[in-house]
Amino acid sequence: MNQPTETSFGPVRFLPGPNKGKYPHCHSLYIEGSKILIDPASDRQRLKRLRDEEGVNQIWLTHWHEDHIAHLDLFEDLPIHIHELDQGPITDLELFLEGYPYGGKPDIREYWRKTMLEQFHYKPRKIAGHLHDGQVIELPEVTVEVIHTPGHTPGHLSFFFREPGVLFMGDYDLTPFGPWYGDVLSDIDQTIESVEKLSKVPAKVWMACHETGLFTEQPGQLWDDFLAVVQRRDQGLRQLLARPTTLQQIVDARFVYGRPREPKEFFDMGELAIMDKHLQRLMAKGLVKAQNGHFRLA
Repeated sequence: MNQPTETSFGPVRFLPGPNKGKYPHCHSLYIEGSKILIDPASDRQRLKRLRDEEGVNQIWLTHWHEDHIAHLDLFEDLPIHIHELDQGPITDLELFLEGYPYGGKPDIREYWRKTMLEQFHYKPRKIAGHLHDGQVIELPEVTVEVIHTPGHTPGHLSFFFREPGVLFMGDYDLTPFGPWYGDVLSDIDQTIESVEKLSKVPAKVWMACHETGLFTEQPGQLWDDFLAVVQRRDQGLRQLLARPTTLQQIVDARFVYGRPREPKEFFDMGELAIMDKHLQRLMAKGLVKAQNGHFRLA
């Protein structure tokens, strides 16, 4: 897969992040004319040039995650707009840290505190305004429809630019890894509903924040492949739970990442967070029961 290139569709410009926008980077989007930058976490030097040479008037965020605000510090005086449900982590580091589960391990929380300050340049910011589902924003150069697509985060947003037919899907990125729903407030069923909702938008161009990032043809099978990952994780967990299993054994099965990875603090947290969502979902359906720190099929 080749590195995506900077591309414009009318006033909507795709700004690729380093290493194909893979975490901890992402692809950004810039609206020419109104000079709105969405998710400032692509190439840091490119964003500096954008700021200095063309100008940025305001920041929009699809959601609160660190890989979407990594270079927000370059735009300290600009107004920030985000969905109300996702504003807390932007305004306070403690609220940010509370968004991720740590499995009762304070050392992992401290790892994240240090990482946010050093790697992601975190500074608390005030929110200037909220974006909400169904909102239509008439910019001089393009009409923007705001689409609330929760699941990844409670306030995750996507944007449809009517005239060029561009749909910016944020972290519903159609990658082989599949959806991420590992936050404290993430939701598997909402994720599925949001992906299905996006697949029905009458777009001509699809943009997302990671990897391929730019699709100029209907993604087609990629929609189904993306959601099929959810089912594979679910099926793998159910097979494991044919016998009594601890939460640590579920993590060690590596359904999400396939193998142990470094930094352990990051990947173990992600593995636990995502598979615990599957576990809780199965328990809510009465398909799994818990006893003495072990889980098994009911």
